[in-house]
Amino acid sequence: MTPRPAPFDLLLELYGDADMIEIFSPHRMIDTWKQVEAALAQAQADLGIVDQERADAIAAVCADSGSVDPAELWESARNVGYPILGLVRQLDAALPENLRGSLHLGATTQDIMDSGLALQLDSAMQLLESRLRTLGDALAVKAADEALTVMPGRTHGQQAVPTTLGAKLAVYLDEVKRHRTRILACRDDVRRVSLFGAGGTSAAYGEHAGKIRALTAERLGLVDSAVPWHVARDSLVHVSSVAVAAATSAARLAREVADLARTEIGELGETVGHHRGASSTMPQKTNPITSESIIGFAVAARTAVVGLSRAAEAGHERSAGEWQVEWVLLPALFVNVSSALALANELVSDLAIYRERMHENLHADGGLIMAESAMIKLAPHLGREVAHDVVYELARQSRQGHEAFSTVLERWLATQPHLPAINVIVDEHAVGQAVQCCETAVSEWRAALEAVPNPWKEQG
Repeated sequence: MTPRPAPFDLLLELYGDADMIEIFSPHRMIDTWKQVEAALAQAQADLGIVDQERADAIAAVCADSGSVDPAELWESARNVGYPILGLVRQLDAALPENLRGSLHLGATTQDIMDSGLALQLDSAMQLLESRLRTLGDALAVKAADEALTVMPGRTHGQQAVPTTLGAKLAVYLDEVKRHRTRILACRDDVRRVSLFGAGGTSAAYGEHAGKIRALTAERLGLVDSAVPWHVARDSLVHVSSVAVAAATSAARLAREVADLARTEIGELGETVGHHRGASSTMPQKTNPITSESIIGFAVAARTAVVGLSRAAEAGHERSAGEWQVEWVLLPALFVNVSSALALANELVSDLAIYRERMHENLHADGGLIMAESAMIKLAPHLGREVAHDVVYELARQSRQGHEAFSTVLERWLATQPHLPAINVIVDEHAVGQAVQCCETAVSEWRAALEAVPNPWKEQG
């Protein structure tokens, strides 16, 4: 069979996460199927169903990287519709003639493919946890370093009140912490063995079906499952949604950087290098290419959840086309999510911070960013609603007269001898609990890592 060329994916070619691509590579997929077949044979040998010599021979053949010809396997699968029949025939043919006939005993195609998928997804979840941990560490460092870097806070796209860059990053850090917790919490949902036979009744496995399944799961490092999930794909939808939510936070961060890198704002930027983000026609440009790519990966990942949700509608005891949707969408989703997270770490680690521009922008609207502060300080003397309307009018005068808000406020206060002087200076005292917010996010992140450092490492 002549290998069929895959459609070229430019985004993956440029920035795809090679580690996640490897997890969902053809040879890795075949290897997981072979692992399942070997573990099944050994479990059946433990129970005396298959001779140990036969099980050992099966394990040896499955461990042999040359025991399966991928081209022949895909050619057979194209005719059959699924690859396991061809896989079993090749593996069985590789056994000594007197040891053949005990491979794949009692199993059905989806048993092997779903159990293999469980191995792939466990590796994929491990990689996502690692990507989140790295991103969280980078955010924690930056948030702590920039806890007192005062900058404009913005609501509805306009300046609101002063905040700090550290406090802004703390919000993203808290998101990453929650995503990591969710990834860890749903790990067991997808690393479940699937050995239930043709119709989910385990009839072909015989009276020891439950023990076979438990022993196989133990050998593979998977979770045992007493109820078939051939068509129950809710866990795949859930895990996919959890993964995509993490990519969405990465995209939100990327959009924040891209927005604050606008010429008119210029408070943040991406790492600078020769021709990095250059335009083919506008020599002055340094486009936010990392941020743009993160958003691209996240959007692509998000679209897959819709298809997987539709595929989860499969009925009876085996799907009729819905399963095939997963073959396309699941690998793409996890590769896109992991790529977005890896790039987000680069974005944060190499973030360019323009503190002077932040300071300039704090005064870009005549210092009106301190209007709320003035209102709150007047409220005890005038009442909140009156204070609000007074400051509203002063803000209008500031804009119309192109005067600093502090100047207009001082002039008005001079006519109100019963009122105290009001300080509207923008500094670290004007940011409320921004610093405490930053410190809390960092400490909670570190506490979460200490509580559950690395469950996969603990498993060994």
